[in-house]
Amino acid sequence: MTGILLRPIVTEKMTQLESKHQYAFEVEKNANKIEIQKAIEKQYNVTVLNLRTVNYKGKRKSQLTRRGRFTGKTSSWKKAVVTIKEGEKIEFFENI
Repeated sequence: MTGILLRPIVTEKMTQLESKHQYAFEVEKNANKIEIQKAIEKQYNVTVLNLRTVNYKGKRKSQLTRRGRFTGKTSSWKKAVVTIKEGEKIEFFENI
């Protein structure tokens, strides 16, 4: 269960949503909402009220160099946005 949450997503947009008690995480692609909810509640000791997930498809990238064109692809990933109970908080930078 601990391998479900890969990393928290800390961006300007997600920092603004913290006032609405919403937090975002990158999660395993094959994890479902029930597994994600249990993992967040266990790891951060909070009550999850709502959970939304989004699958992001990897993009094709190309680069022109002296040796020719190199093409590749970025990884596909899954994002979970959770809303927690009012009065509770998740601290990402508590060790700084």
